[in-house]
Amino acid sequence: MKLYYSPGACSLSPHIALLEAGLPYDLVKVDLKAKKLENGDDYLKVNPKGQVPALGLDNGELLTEGPVIVQMIADKAAGKNLAPANGSTERYRLQEWLNFITGELHKNFSPLFQPALTDETKAFFKDRLMGKFKYLDGALAGQDYLMGKQFSVADGYLFVMLKWADRTGLDLSGLKNLTAFKARVEARPKVQEALTKEGLLKAA
Repeated sequence: MKLYYSPGACSLSPHIALLEAGLPYDLVKVDLKAKKLENGDDYLKVNPKGQVPALGLDNGELLTEGPVIVQMIADKAAGKNLAPANGSTERYRLQEWLNFITGELHKNFSPLFQPALTDETKAFFKDRLMGKFKYLDGALAGQDYLMGKQFSVADGYLFVMLKWADRTGLDLSGLKNLTAFKARVEARPKVQEALTKEGLLKAA
């Protein structure tokens, strides 16, 4: 498999999932502004959406959209318990979390990365995000991960959103459960490996 990524982008979520799953993959860096690969090739010819992540499958097909990609990765490594079994109530709970993260967090962060928008507009989205993060802080009370004791692909995705909170100056220090969750996920060896491979963490 081939993961098309940009350092620190939402593609970090499937990158973490691939490492946690122990699946072999190649990493292909994308310049999102220029829509070019490192070798100069046109990324739009690979993925007409022009976004990351995209996962090139061994059969030549391309899969896009992070929440779908991470579930496929989890299903390919069922023994790692990164997602509950298909058809189970727990699997629908996982999908509920993935949809919440992509729709309520990810999309509300997008305006914060737009230099053309005013500080006032960005403040509106930051307030909206704080409300979502407060909800998550409550949901994490008394448990290690979103699904309880077991790390899942939804946790990797939420972790990326928490890294984005750091990048955009969103102060979540008052949300103790979320702060502890972030530290817990960041301490995982495979998460450290993903951050290092993307140049977001210096190798020890």
